[in-house]
This record gives sequence, C-alpha cells and structure tokens, in this order.
Amino acid sequence: MQVPSVTSTIDLAAEGKQLGHLRYPKISNNGGWAYDLIPIAVIANGDGPTVLVSGGNHGNEYEGQIACLRLIDEIKADQVHGRIIIVPVISRDAAWAGTRLWPSGANFNRSFPGRPDGAPHEQIADYFTRVLFPMADVVIDLHSGGHAFSFIPCSHMHVVDDRAQRKAMLEGMLAWNSDVHFLYVDVNGAGLLPVEAENQGKVVITTELGGGGRVPVAVHQLSWSGLTNVLRHVGVLTGAVETRESLGLPPAVIIDGRDPVNYVNTDEPGFWETLREPGDSVREGDPVGRLWFPARPERGPRVFSAPRDGIVTVVRAMTPTLAGDSIFVLGQPIDASELL
Repeated sequence: MQVPSVTSTIDLAAEGKQLGHLRYPKISNNGGWAYDLIPIAVIANGDGPTVLVSGGNHGNEYEGQIACLRLIDEIKADQVHGRIIIVPVISRDAAWAGTRLWPSGANFNRSFPGRPDGAPHEQIADYFTRVLFPMADVVIDLHSGGHAFSFIPCSHMHVVDDRAQRKAMLEGMLAWNSDVHFLYVDVNGAGLLPVEAENQGKVVITTELGGGGRVPVAVHQLSWSGLTNVLRHVGVLTGAVETRESLGLPPAVIIDGRDPVNYVNTDEPGFWETLREPGDSVREGDPVGRLWFPARPERGPRVFSAPRDGIVTVVRAMTPTLAGDSIFVLGQPIDASELL
C-alpha cells in the first residue's frame, strides 16, 4: 500500500506541547519541490485517551477554528492525561477566502477516505483516515452553518448501529451542554469525515455552532465551554465535568432530524425571506419562509410550509437562492432513552 503523501513536522507520539505543520506536495507556477502547510498541534502527557479535534473542515465555519486555536494557546501539557491532537484550520485557503469549498471547488468533507496519490484534499483526507483516526479514541469535528445557514447552536451526532459506540457518542454529545442537540442523517452523498471515523469505531462528536456569517459572543462561549467540557468528560483534560443540572439549566432538548422529509429545498431560484427562526416550534402547514422573484414582481411570493410538526433547526441565511438550494430543516423532539 502506498504510504501517505502528507507528513507531520512534529512527532505525534512525543510528550509535551508541540506546534508544527502537516506538509503535502505543492506544484505551482512558482515551481516544484515545494510544500503546502496546514497547522497541527499536539498536547500530550502520560497515559490516557487520544482525542483528535479538528476545525475548518469547511472554510467559512470559523467558530470551531477559533475554539481550536484557543485550545492550542491556553491548554498546558500538565492539564492533559493522554493526548490531544488539534488540526485547527483544515481548509486553510477556503478559510482565508471566506468560502465553504476549497478554491479548487473541492468539499473536504466529501473527500473520505481519500487517496495518497489524489488531489491535495484527497491526500489530506487519506492522512486523517490512515494516520490520525487510527491514533484516536475520540474524534471531535467542529462545524457551523457558515455564511449560508443559521443553525441552532448545538452538538449533534449520527445514530450509529453499534450500541456501545452510540451510547458513548450520545453521552459525549450531551456533555457539550448546549440547549439543543440534533440527530442528523446524510442526505447529500458520501465521503464525510465523521462517517469515516465512525466506521473505524471511534466516538465521534460533532457540532453546528450557529452560522449566518456572524459569531455572537454567546456562541464563542458555547464553543469553548462545550469543547473543554467534552474533553474533561472523555478523561483527557483535568477538571470537574459540568452538567446541565450542575449549571442550574433545564434538561436539553434532543431534536431528531433523521426523517428526510424534514429537509426542505426549493426547485426554483429567488430571494429567500425567513418567517420562522431556529428554535421556533411549527405545526404541519405553518409557513416557515417564502421566496420572492425579483425578475417577476407581479408574481408575488411563494410560501414554503412545514411538511410536518417539529422545531425549526436550520434556516437559510443568504437571501439569493438557487434552484435546488436548502432553505430550512425541521426536527422532532425525542427522548435520549429512545436511542439506547
């Protein structure tokens, strides 16, 4: 089997706190024999679990990237039992460009398991698949709605088949202590980073930390408090684990978005107007938003209604909307016991 084309400038097995880069070959108009660089950090101290934390899977989802950078800055080796591997800004060029996708058009989150002899995004995905995931017991991949979507700030998960893995993922998701948690399904193809990690038996915890092109203070606070509490929960970070109860908060709501009918798209372009905000409860037939047609103002708006009872979980945050675009997502409350 071909060895990974990506290499690390730091020793991932060494003790202490190290900062370096993942290097992969770059050939450009400036010449060959060059490398592109993605930052990576390792904080390791003695025995304990290994946790891989990644941000910037999609470039314009900055909430998780900032939380990862803060983790690198603030956490010291003597606070760790085991090892935390942090890749804070995976899609570097996309992050600087403010885009979801790489400048090449690649979607890193659809690149798994990757290829060592493929395009750059496939080479990096291959390194995650064959080097980083096998090292890890827990994988935390931080997402948000980016510029296109406004999401209830939450941690979320797939409902995997293996019951022990599912239970551990549920407990990790709940340890984020967000007001809401979301159960999602993949309705848009294959190749997800979380799915590859799940297939390797890892405890995978993911998030949707708001979005809409702005990060309120409360979301930054949730990104940080949730991430560090999950790290304490899995035993890699020192300190007491907080719960909703210990924080004086009511129980969180788990929203089940696994029914594909919850994912609503438009079949024509227009200007999107949101009529319901994330977190609003709706009944089947309630209007959630409407589409306006600037080239045909005489037509009036087209109303999009809830296909079933539920909670609005995601709404489109961008006004210009193309045919096929997602415009909102619903989900239905579910008790955690039903997942076990």
